[in-house]
Amino acid sequence: MLKIAVPNKGSLSETAAQMLHEAGYVGRRDPKELIVTDQRNGVEFFYLRPRDIATYVGSGALDVGITGRDLLLDSGSTAGEITALDFAASTFRFAGPAGVFTDLAELEGKRVATSYPGLVGAFLAEKGVSTSLIKLDGAVESAVRLGVADAVADVVETGSTLRKQGLEIFGPVILESEAVLISSPSPAAGVDTLVRRLQGVMVARQYVLIDYNLPVALLEKAVALTPGVESPTVSPLGEPDWVAVRVMIKREQTNHIMDDLYELGARAILVTSIHAARI
Repeated sequence: MLKIAVPNKGSLSETAAQMLHEAGYVGRRDPKELIVTDQRNGVEFFYLRPRDIATYVGSGALDVGITGRDLLLDSGSTAGEITALDFAASTFRFAGPAGVFTDLAELEGKRVATSYPGLVGAFLAEKGVSTSLIKLDGAVESAVRLGVADAVADVVETGSTLRKQGLEIFGPVILESEAVLISSPSPAAGVDTLVRRLQGVMVARQYVLIDYNLPVALLEKAVALTPGVESPTVSPLGEPDWVAVRVMIKREQTNHIMDDLYELGARAILVTSIHAARI
């Protein structure tokens, strides 16, 4: 059986579980369950702390896992990223007291607090900057005010939390992270099927099907508006001068495209959600 590590709690857990459910797998019903066997699909799910998943997968004890790119890189594991999963996006940046730091080189010899010493340490080493890293499990933004560190390296969303602590962002982006599927150094049988299913879920979330009728004379202009993933499906109608068109479009563009098609002369414009896909 394919052994899959799944986050048991935290920001990754709920979305990862929902994604696997949409991909056709059986998940746990009791949040206290640590192992769930899905006989029909030939997989076993192991519910683990997100920080431990890369270690288990990298050791070969488990075949694949869902975790954050940040956690993978911070762990130093030999596990490799297979594909991004399009959720739990985050950005890592440096921050320090307002007006004190403007460039990464100014951190030389300073104390930097972070919850990701492996990730931040590797980044600083690559840039040739030597610092003293202070590992904290949380509330990193308070480290400067409490005198524990001179600067911090942490996840940044709007920056409002840092500003409340009198800090400002400086220097380059450390990492753009998101949820990823990772694999052990020796890929196991069944991984390709899992990847296709998860990619199918992402496609179903990102796209919808749009159907519309329009005069044949307007087809070229309509296809320019809705080129689709590969190309539209065009079918003849009972009225010889008209055709029916079916095509996938980005979900976020739906209403704009419907408006543009109607203005062009299309009619009977219908949009359908996609439950699953294989592209």
